[in-house]
This record gives sequence, C-alpha cells and structure tokens, in this order.
Amino acid sequence: MLRVAVVGSGPSGVYTAQSLLQQDSEVLVDVLDRLPCPYGLVRYGVAPDHEKIKSLQNNLRTILQEPRVRFLGGIHVGAGGIPAGRLAELYHAVVYCVGAATDRRLGVPGEDLPGSWSATRFVSWYSAHPDAPDGGFVAGARAAVVIGAGNVALDVTRILARGADELSGTDMPQAALTALAASRVADIHMVARRGPSQARFTTKELRELGSLPDAEVIVDPGELALDPQYTDPSGLPAVQRRNVEVLREWAARPRRGAPRRIRLRFFLRPVELLPGGVPSPGGPRGECGSARVGAVRFERTAPDGHGGVHGTGRFEEIDAELVLRSVGYRGVPQEGLPFDAEHGTVPHLAGRVMLEGAALPGRYVAGWIKRGPTGVIGTNRPCAKETVASLLADAPALAARGLPGDPVGALRAEGAEPVDWAGWLAIERAEARLGATLGRGVVKLPDWASLLAAARSGA
Repeated sequence: MLRVAVVGSGPSGVYTAQSLLQQDSEVLVDVLDRLPCPYGLVRYGVAPDHEKIKSLQNNLRTILQEPRVRFLGGIHVGAGGIPAGRLAELYHAVVYCVGAATDRRLGVPGEDLPGSWSATRFVSWYSAHPDAPDGGFVAGARAAVVIGAGNVALDVTRILARGADELSGTDMPQAALTALAASRVADIHMVARRGPSQARFTTKELRELGSLPDAEVIVDPGELALDPQYTDPSGLPAVQRRNVEVLREWAARPRRGAPRRIRLRFFLRPVELLPGGVPSPGGPRGECGSARVGAVRFERTAPDGHGGVHGTGRFEEIDAELVLRSVGYRGVPQEGLPFDAEHGTVPHLAGRVMLEGAALPGRYVAGWIKRGPTGVIGTNRPCAKETVASLLADAPALAARGLPGDPVGALRAEGAEPVDWAGWLAIERAEARLGATLGRGVVKLPDWASLLAAARSGA
C-alpha cells in the first residue's frame, strides 16, 4: 500500500486526498493539520454570514470520512513540531497543501500603527481562529478604511456594517459578536487604487452591500467616471461589466440616511497612515510615534492606458481609527523545501517539488503554495488532480521504500498529540452545546485551550 501524508486540510488538501482515492485503490492517506479542526479557510476564512459557501464543509467532510483517509489534527510540521525530514521517513510521499499563510504589505509609512491591521487578522478574529488576536479592532473607532477591492475587502466591509441581530444567527464567536454589537463605526470607506472596471470582487458579493438593512452604499459618479470604461462597459468581461452596472445604479440612488454608510472609493493609492491628533503637513512624511492611526493619506491616481495607474501628485486624507489592509496573500517558506521568494511559492513541475532542476523524491505541492493565491475554491480540484497524477506516476519507485509502520506512533514519539476524527466530532458537539447555552445556533470555540479540551474529553 502506498502511504501518503497530505499537509493541510483545506480544500486543496482534501481534494488531493479525494483525487488519490479516485485514481488509486491501493493508497492510504493521512490528512495532517496544525489546527485541531479541519477545512482550512472554509472554516476560518469564509465569512460567517455566507452560509451557502460554508456548507462546502459537508462535501469536504464526506471525503475525510472515507475509510482510507485519516484526519490527524494538531500536527505542526516544521520548526517546533514534526521535522519535515522525519515526516518524509514515515510516508512514501508528502503533499504540502499549506496555502498562503501571510499577507502582502502596503509598504508605506505608518502601516504598523495601532489600529492598522491586515484584513486576514480581522477575519481570523471573527472566524474564531485560535491564533487570532483577542480583539480590540473596533473599540474606540468611529470610521474605518478598508484598502483593497477583492472579495475579502467586501467581506470585512460587510461585517463592519451589519447589525448584531443579523450576525447572532451565525457561528461567530461570542466575544466578536459582543464587540461588533457595541461598535460605533458608522462610516466605512472601501478604497481601491484602480477603477471600477478593474476591481477583483464578484458581482454577487458586491450586491450584498446594497441589501444591508442598516447601511447605505455611497458612490461618487464623478469618481467612477474617471474610468475610461465606465461610460460604456459593453466591452468588459461579464463580471466586470456587471460590477460597473451595479455601481452605476448605486451612484444614481438618492441617500436614505441609514445609520451606517459604506463609501466605495476608486483611483486612490495609500501613501501613508497618519497617527491621530497630529496635524498633517503638505506632503508625505515618516513614521510618527506609536499613537493610534487617525487617518490614511492617499494619492489620487489616473489610468496609464496600459491597465495600470500612475500618481497625479494630488493627495487626500480620510479620517479613520481602524484600517484593514486587504491587498493579497503570500506563501511562506516551508522547512525542507525550496522557496521562490518573489512569487511566494514552492518551485514545482506539475506538482513535483523541484530543486536546482531536479525533482525532490516524494515531495509534492498543491493549492496556493503551488500556484499562488489565485482562483476560487473549485480551482483547487484540477490543481490537486495534476499533482496526484505526478505522484502516482512516481508511485512504483516511491512504494519500493519500506516504512517503519503506522506513522501515528512515531508522531507521538516526536511529541505530537494527534486530534483524530473522533476528537473533531467532540469539538463540533461542544460548539453546539455552547451555542445552546447562549440561545444561538452553533458557536465556535475561539481558543486553543477550549478546542483541545473539547477534543480530549470527546476522545
């Protein structure tokens, strides 16, 4: 039997396991994850009010319950955990499906002021990721700036604009729900450096902003008109054309005086985050102390005729005590694997990890660490299939190597305490009980201690 370890239990990892089962009847797959919970970004990245997308967990669950698949949570591979070399000794092949674990930065002065966060940290907080900060995002803030024009930027904008009653029926952790219920953020500016015809969000997610009961969307038609394709969007791809049509509709709407205002801004590039209470001089400047962010300074941009933008030398400041930066994800180096620092990926050929032009035997990649943070959840299926095809082509040589036996014992000997499927089911039951005590549905456990306690008690 071929024994394969898949590192990562998000969509790319689970689809890799599924493809292995479909293409080879003589394979055993262990799906390892650093967290005690499966599903990756489907659990910890999809917004809690997107129940339809979150229901994809049911499909992933079916695969993880297959007899030849075993979920092993709480297994950290790399520094401080199971050495990558040791893992390679325990399996014929290891497929890394670890995603893109960090955020791209703006690279502007003031980016690290208190009150300035990556959108991913905010998402992790309201999604109950056990590594998330304790909160304090919205405390004391009356206005927020979200920098970016993708679906994550829309998600965090929408969550900031929703009322507590709308979110109480989700699995959002109680502390985040309580904090958002007390939020005084009334103005949310979502800002893009390019125009509406180049925004990366999808129309369905964009339209959701216009249906929030306690918020109204404000769009400046003059700013939209800076985009050469705004007047006649007929030549745009379907999604971008529909986006422009929605924005044109909103620009023509009369104001209705809702408690919260979402202002969609375009052709503005952040050049500096300014501390609160400090007068702004005539031009950009360096870091200023550790005061909380009080405003973001933007430069007006204009189309350059080649799909990009250039600065115009005109500046504008938007007051905000909370700044969420949503400008993309980036992969991080993995122990024992080469790394392409420019692209944030592991060099590969059809999923085979490559080092100096040669494939590393038994090492493979799939998902964002393979191709970069592109595509949608479904994009991971063909990506995983390609990697599995390479792995199975190599299988005769890989399987010729003898293994020391069931890896679980060796993992425990290395200090790991795997959370198996029964432990995960115990976490699910604990979250259902917690929700019942709060008069809600399922409510996620938000920290390592409670997750592991639930898993151990159930096991």
